[in-house]
Amino acid sequence: MSDRLAGRTAVVTGSAGGLGREFAAALAAAGARVAGFDVASQSGTARRIGAAFLPVTVDVTEPSQVARAMALVAAEAGGPHIVVNNAGVYPPIPFEKTTLDDLRRILRINVEGPFTVTQAALPYLREAGWGRVVSIASGAVFVGPPDLVAYTASKAALIGMTRSLATLLGPENITANVIAPGLTRTETATRSTGADGGFERVAATQRVPRVAEPGDLVSTLLYVCDPGSGFLTGQTLNVDGGAAFL
Repeated sequence: MSDRLAGRTAVVTGSAGGLGREFAAALAAAGARVAGFDVASQSGTARRIGAAFLPVTVDVTEPSQVARAMALVAAEAGGPHIVVNNAGVYPPIPFEKTTLDDLRRILRINVEGPFTVTQAALPYLREAGWGRVVSIASGAVFVGPPDLVAYTASKAALIGMTRSLATLLGPENITANVIAPGLTRTETATRSTGADGGFERVAATQRVPRVAEPGDLVSTLLYVCDPGSGFLTGQTLNVDGGAAFL
């Protein structure tokens, strides 16, 4: 248990399960109040975290919903000071079968969602005079899997957006960084790859040859959000077990 983030409020999107639940729990354990944004039930996350967690039902691609949710967080918990853009979709679709509707849906959730949430949070970060924006991309950007063309494009866009945000917000004591996980055993990834499909094959390509679990990303998230990490911005931390050397 740590109090490094005591007095801070974090918003974590996609917090109903998987990486989002793990991130929300880790931030709360570090002393932060945590608001979870999701369209799904967050009862499991709420049970795990307890009173430090504020579940908010919100579609992160709808600006009016996000604006209301941010105002609720500010009124109920203060801040926010930390934004973790974790919500996303992971659909393996052959490139030749990817329709424009598929592409637009992926971009809407994986790019427009973080854009909308960060934009809505920005006035509160500026008011606080301190902030951390963390977006979850993917190690797929660096290895280019052939069945994830649209997904990889969306995560590359997120990295570019973050670099520009870092330039914009650096003078205001607000950092913006990306964590790029490799294939991690979550509910979303399991639904997409199958319970025994993909994980071991990907693990065999890594320098650390085991399947990544959500908890493997926690220390990196806490490092990026830490008050002592104010000189770290515009960076992409590739946490993929060494599948891709940058």
